[in-house]
Amino acid sequence: MSTESESEQSVSESVQEQFTRLRINKRARQVFGLFALVVFGWLFSLALGQVGFSIAEIMEYWPDFRDALGQFFPPGEIFGIPFVDTGAYWSFIQQNDLLFELHTNGAGVAFWNWTFVPGQMFITLAMGFAGTVLGLPGALLLGVLGSERVTPYPFNFIFRGTMSVIRAIPALVWALIYIPLGGVTPFTATLAIGTDTMGNLGRLFTDALEEVEDGPIEAIGSTGASGPQRVVFGMLSQVFSPFIAWTMYILEINTRIAVTMGLIGGGGLGYVLQTQRGLFKYTNMMATILVIFVLVISVEVVSQRVRAYIRGTEESQGLIALIVEFPQRMVRTLWQ
Repeated sequence: MSTESESEQSVSESVQEQFTRLRINKRARQVFGLFALVVFGWLFSLALGQVGFSIAEIMEYWPDFRDALGQFFPPGEIFGIPFVDTGAYWSFIQQNDLLFELHTNGAGVAFWNWTFVPGQMFITLAMGFAGTVLGLPGALLLGVLGSERVTPYPFNFIFRGTMSVIRAIPALVWALIYIPLGGVTPFTATLAIGTDTMGNLGRLFTDALEEVEDGPIEAIGSTGASGPQRVVFGMLSQVFSPFIAWTMYILEINTRIAVTMGLIGGGGLGYVLQTQRGLFKYTNMMATILVIFVLVISVEVVSQRVRAYIRGTEESQGLIALIVEFPQRMVRTLWQ
């Protein structure tokens, strides 16, 4: 009996210790959570102070903002029902008093500067497309050489580091760097997009190459193939479809980047938007934003369909989802 009593007492003490440990852990988590909340609040308050955020300032300028909203969405009527006057948008979009003018940039290269909105839309698309194509060879080269399966460690980090440096500098900053080369023009904006593509697309290529199967590479090598042949026929052949899919994805991003390039004078729809903002013509700004919306959504729809075709599926992000996520995608592009 004494032995059973001691055993029961030992079990009871063990259970009590576990309960005590659970209570201590729970209390520790509560204290840590409270501490983390205080630190988060302090950092948030510090951030608001650094940017000069003030509710009083919002209230002060709210009437001006309300008036601007009235111009962004000019009032109109449809069958006597109050509605947004879309005719004001269309009037600006189709404005073509000057169809085009020939200009010369700082490098002495002539280019056509279309002054009406649809023409600027094509310039924006051209910048995104040309920048993607220009950056593709460099991205492929850096992506392949950055793979440890091609370049032995640690030498592959030379190329990975190069891509990291390129990616660390936003495309807008690259455009500023290239200003002495050709001024603030679509030319330098395209160069900046191409440079940014080398870093972003190259890193995606490297990650894809790290996941290829060894079997095809060994099979090609057993035939006496050279190193470049093993890379081309053993590795790149396995990731041909993903490469196209990633390139189409980068094209989506570059189209949005091309819009932001205009905000610093790089031409295209962004330049139209910045010009109208400077003139305080908010109705024209909204019309330009609608054209930007149509352009970006159209490129994304085409890209989604191409990638779905490559995957051999009909699954693709729907138009409604693309429209809903459009603001988030533009914000992410600005911070790249």
